[in-house]
Amino acid sequence: MNSSTRKPQTGPDAGTEPDTEADAGTRTQAAAEADADTRTKAATDAGADTQTQAATDADANTPAVTRTGDRPVDAPAPTPAPTPLLSLLPTVGGPAPERADAARNRRKILDAAARIVAEDGPEAVTMNQVAHASGIGVGTVYRRFGDISQLLWALLDDRERQFQEAYLSGPPPLGPGAPAAERLDAFLDALVDRVVEQREILLAAQTAAPTARYTSGAYLAMHTHVTLLISHTRPTANAPLLAHLLLAPFSPSLMHHLSQEQQLSAEELKAGIRQLLSLRPTE
Repeated sequence: MNSSTRKPQTGPDAGTEPDTEADAGTRTQAAAEADADTRTKAATDAGADTQTQAATDADANTPAVTRTGDRPVDAPAPTPAPTPLLSLLPTVGGPAPERADAARNRRKILDAAARIVAEDGPEAVTMNQVAHASGIGVGTVYRRFGDISQLLWALLDDRERQFQEAYLSGPPPLGPGAPAAERLDAFLDALVDRVVEQREILLAAQTAAPTARYTSGAYLAMHTHVTLLISHTRPTANAPLLAHLLLAPFSPSLMHHLSQEQQLSAEELKAGIRQLLSLRPTE
């Protein structure tokens, strides 16, 4: 047999011409380009997702921006500050903002009323007397203060503000920083001094309007303060009721009777209040 004779091909590639180098190169290039396109598309999609997530995160963490005029300024939502206790309590404040001439007239009226109290006692104060002493028309006096009781309570404002500042924000034991029981004792002692010191004008104000005391800012502030102290020392008690009952002995009429007619000193009154509180010990 001639050794140059080719044997026929068998198997799956039988009858197929072998790949030429050109064909192989073409297919290799096509596969490379397809693979590159696939990788590019995946990278593009991944980049888009990353940018979208980054933008979302940035928006979530970036504070709101507002504009003041033409200049943008950062304006993050402020964190509410704790409200001071003083601002939560009803207090006797100063007069509302008013015109300079109205403020002068108010000062003249109060100064005139104070002179009458100092010279003749609070029972001598009348609206006509105050108008005459101040040189202000009686109609203006009525419009500013309404009646004698309101005028007399207005005279107490300055002293009352000092008292409130002492028990709401002053040094302990009257002010914050001492146990509630000690603060309550200190408050009652200070209240005895306050009522005895100004018993005449307090009595006159009460006589002119007997129930006005319980709706005044001064009483409401004291009642709220005592209620809070009682609620700390007796958590299960009816603190608002006990606060009213504890303040009842400080009625100007009773304090006037005890200090003037019974001739009891402030120290004796303080000791009596302490004994009253200890009649029935807490269980």
